[in-house]
Amino acid sequence: MAIRAAIIASVLAGSAGPGLAAITIIGSSPARLCYEAADSSAMPTAESLSACEHALSSGSLSFGDRVATHVNRGILRLRDRDVAAAIADFDAATALDPEAAEPYLNKGAALVRLNDAAGAARLFSLALERGPERPAIAHFGRAVALEALGNLRDAYRDYSRASELEPGWTDPQRELRRFQVVPH
Repeated sequence: MAIRAAIIASVLAGSAGPGLAAITIIGSSPARLCYEAADSSAMPTAESLSACEHALSSGSLSFGDRVATHVNRGILRLRDRDVAAAIADFDAATALDPEAAEPYLNKGAALVRLNDAAGAARLFSLALERGPERPAIAHFGRAVALEALGNLRDAYRDYSRASELEPGWTDPQRELRRFQVVPH
């Protein structure tokens, strides 16, 4: 199951589908450039990471933009396979705002990469409790983690919910085709 989780982690890390849950920043600033890079499916560049660094070091970010920029830089670091640094950013965002959903969701994706299915499932659930902007991503991620844990019934439910929430997203539909529902 670790191989399947690693494959799905690449989906969660932005190679296909909705990707990770970037947090929108309005306006024209390094923080906005960091958000745009995190929201795209492109691999991070030195410029995009530099924009994140500049935004965080400027001291002029609002509280919400500081939280968002940590999440967005974490997404870029995760895509760049720097999982430890990504987790540090998600933890920094959570330390600033423990009620924000996206740091938990994205750290869950990082834990999928580390094959920590139990930790990932817990974090995806915490994200869902806090109301992420894109709950389909959290349901999908939790389904991946639950499947890795052998909880196929709940994994199926989460894949189904992700598909219902974002019917145009083909990844949950593809995963659902692997299941066969049998009556008891």
